[in-house]
Amino acid sequence: MAGAAALAALRAAAHECQLAAPSFSDEQAAHGLAITDELRAHFLLPATSAQAASPLLQLPAELMAVILSRLDTRDLARLAATCRSLCRDAPIPPPPPRQIGPVETELRRRAEARGLDAGSSLPEGAPSWVACLLERDRRDAQMRESPLAVGHEHSIFVDKGGRLLTCGCDLARTGTAPAHYVVDPDADPTIGREICTPTPVPSIQNRRIVSVATSFYHSLALSTEGEVYSWGNGQFGALGHGDVAEKMRLSDSILPSRIESLSRIERIAAGDWTSAAVDKNGRLFTWGRASIEYTEEELDGEQEDFKGPSGLGYVLDAEAEYQLIPKRVDALSQDRVVDVALGEGFTLAVTDAGAVFSFGFSRDGALSHNSLESEVLPWRIEALVKTGRRLVAVAAGSCHALALTEEGELYGWGYKSDNGHGREERTPQLVAALIGQHVTFMHAQSTASCAVTEKGELFIWGDLNGWNILHGEGSSQVTPKRVAGLSGVEVVAVAIGSTHTLAADADGVVWAFGRRSALGLGASGPEDSAIVPTPTPIPTLRVRVLNSP
Repeated sequence: MAGAAALAALRAAAHECQLAAPSFSDEQAAHGLAITDELRAHFLLPATSAQAASPLLQLPAELMAVILSRLDTRDLARLAATCRSLCRDAPIPPPPPRQIGPVETELRRRAEARGLDAGSSLPEGAPSWVACLLERDRRDAQMRESPLAVGHEHSIFVDKGGRLLTCGCDLARTGTAPAHYVVDPDADPTIGREICTPTPVPSIQNRRIVSVATSFYHSLALSTEGEVYSWGNGQFGALGHGDVAEKMRLSDSILPSRIESLSRIERIAAGDWTSAAVDKNGRLFTWGRASIEYTEEELDGEQEDFKGPSGLGYVLDAEAEYQLIPKRVDALSQDRVVDVALGEGFTLAVTDAGAVFSFGFSRDGALSHNSLESEVLPWRIEALVKTGRRLVAVAAGSCHALALTEEGELYGWGYKSDNGHGREERTPQLVAALIGQHVTFMHAQSTASCAVTEKGELFIWGDLNGWNILHGEGSSQVTPKRVAGLSGVEVVAVAIGSTHTLAADADGVVWAFGRRSALGLGASGPEDSAIVPTPTPIPTLRVRVLNSP
């Protein structure tokens, strides 16, 4: 064996090659393979040797399982790629039955824990089981973790280091406070300032953030430790700290604070009046306003004055107006929830069996029970069961909803301008414009919707109120249409609202378009329009994204 210093140098060089592989020239690639050959010569000994082929493989199986369980998808991908490189010339006889390596074992364990059926037959076109399972694990994490969130006049980001950043209008009355300073409690809450560039939130910098969510009034952030932080307007109890903000107690809600009753959380969602979280055991928690009220005028005359459930999923005492701390939705205690979305007064939840449940206020058929009846408790959407497809994710806007199948098919229902069909649908229907596109990610908020395909193409539709990207045709685009300004860009994450949109590419670059004040593109000059009509990268910002293995 070579000296320790020589081996350390070889390992460092190989690691640098691995990180820079996407940008390698042919000459650099050849050099990288030469380094790999040298490593193989040191680590792969002749079959007659009493030593093991690799120090890693000398570890007990139990210890190796512990190590692999601590690695994220990208680290597992690098390990699998390195092993293939080191052993690429070694003959591998096909053993009956097929032997499963430790990386594949860990990936299968993760898939099983999330209710994903890995299957026994390698999918057509997949190069290996490890590659197939890595891609599935990445897509599942992509749907669970969101580095972007947009509110009415603000944006939230998670950068590559896990820092929380915000920009836009800091009016606490809309839950948009950047939370990097304390507002005078006696100040006029209608007067705020504009934060022109993504700015770190110092009060939470000792935690690495993996996901963010926001609404018109408040925001949530999820840490790597499964902790949930909330800030913004607490007048509806949606902050989850056990109290309701009265008379805009800005000093109490402007800074992110941990929701102490929540732990081991994997998914978060923020609605206008409620919040939701799903923990690692698949338990769904909700909190916030218990009921909502609409006048006939607010309902455009489609219904009389209405008061009903807000989508908490359980019944509170008659006198209770708010659920002030997270409470489990017991009606789903026999199911393992894997995703949740909050609309305007209604909630959608997906279980590991692929079923979708809805509950809360039904407007324009948003609950998909083929009626306008509201539901306090979760009801399974039978129309999706009849499709024979397994659903893996949901999204919700003001009065419409989306559901994504494991095969990448997108279903939409609810209000005609926003559901992707251009007509009202009270039961889920396949979005025709995206059939065959294989959708990997979708998002909805307010009156807007979007979807990302496996090619990294971004489609947008809905009533965009003249502030979002207009496709050059006006303020409404009732069926999905690709964003031409992102041609050649591989989109992997997106957040959309009624006023602006953020899209992150595979390198973590954020492309922003819509209302300028919320985009983080810097202070506007006198010659700048209030609208940025085409996707524009935010300088110096790189967000946390999950690249393809």
